[in-house]
Amino acid sequence: MKWTRAVLAVVGAAALWPAVGPSGAAVADDGRGGVHLLLNGAFDNRPGGLVDIDVQGVRGRGDVTVSSPVFPHRMKLAPYAHRAPAAERGHHARPAIAMTVRPGSYPLTVRAGGHVVAEDRVEVGPARRPQFTVTAPDEIMRPGERLWMAYDDLFPGETGTSFEARSPAFPAPVRLAHDPASADWNNPRLFSGGLDLPSSVKDGTYKVTLTGPGGRTIEEKPLVVRAARPGDRDYVGRARGPAFFDTSDRSDPGRARTHGHTVPPGGTVNVLWRDGAPDPGEEDRLTATSPAFERPVRLRRDESKAGDGDSPRYYGPARIRRGLGEGRYPVTVVSHHGRVRKIGQLVVTGAASSAGASGSALVTTVVGVGFAGLAGLTGVALVKSRTGRRTGAL
Repeated sequence: MKWTRAVLAVVGAAALWPAVGPSGAAVADDGRGGVHLLLNGAFDNRPGGLVDIDVQGVRGRGDVTVSSPVFPHRMKLAPYAHRAPAAERGHHARPAIAMTVRPGSYPLTVRAGGHVVAEDRVEVGPARRPQFTVTAPDEIMRPGERLWMAYDDLFPGETGTSFEARSPAFPAPVRLAHDPASADWNNPRLFSGGLDLPSSVKDGTYKVTLTGPGGRTIEEKPLVVRAARPGDRDYVGRARGPAFFDTSDRSDPGRARTHGHTVPPGGTVNVLWRDGAPDPGEEDRLTATSPAFERPVRLRRDESKAGDGDSPRYYGPARIRRGLGEGRYPVTVVSHHGRVRKIGQLVVTGAASSAGASGSALVTTVVGVGFAGLAGLTGVALVKSRTGRRTGAL
């Protein structure tokens, strides 16, 4: 977890911010009345972790430096690389806490032109032994689900830079690498990687082995894989769709309709899919297909619905083939490893759309749910509507 703390050093004490004189000392004045110090990662640190330091509001000549007992020596902050208005210019650095630092609270001081302009504190916790993470305790993975693994060895004496995870459940070894642009930038020794488990992997408990330089085994963890079974929420889920809505600037998935939308050849329509219990192995691979589309459409999760309590929804824009004749064309979405299959009938009109790029489609929905291991489809429901007479919200 990362914490952010901002400190405002108010201009007014001449002892802290002298005016620029012949000596070329820096002045703390950004037009807002002070120097702004932002420490990102100043809490919950361990020895070896990075602290992101941003200082704004210092103008004039002279080095901007930071010092603290947690750093091996005083660090020079670099000016921002990009050009910016004077009020937005600043200095930045990401020094590492020394591995020898003991847990505690330590002062941090920023100097500009040799004068103290801001102060704060850095909290350091104890070092932790290296840890290999595959899944949470008692977690069960589904075939096809995305698996992430990490190795955290921010600990004195650890120096390796090449790690791999191997398992009979994997089609190939997975390289674990450090990503300085990730959310864990402040841990320079966090190595991570992932893969989609094969959809064909059998139920069972597999061993995942972490290896270091030269193939040396470092640690092993169990991985439990089990496909959804009848009675599990994600076996057939609670799918609804496909439904349709336009692609204009005012488009809204919440207004998607299963009836009453029309679209011309060459137009574009958004295809919507909802599922109250999505299959963890297929969430990133939902696709809508139709002979009316120029190409299959990937349905991507609408992350804005992640925390509002509504069913997860997925949608994507489908371009209708130019020159397509009037008629009704099937739109198919298959999910839950083939156990759920729904077909919507998309009616393409012959009239040109005034918007040109979007329109609507009359829908006749055919729903079929098949179960693996059973004798095929168990039922078909047919719903019809006529344009202008009825609309149905998904």
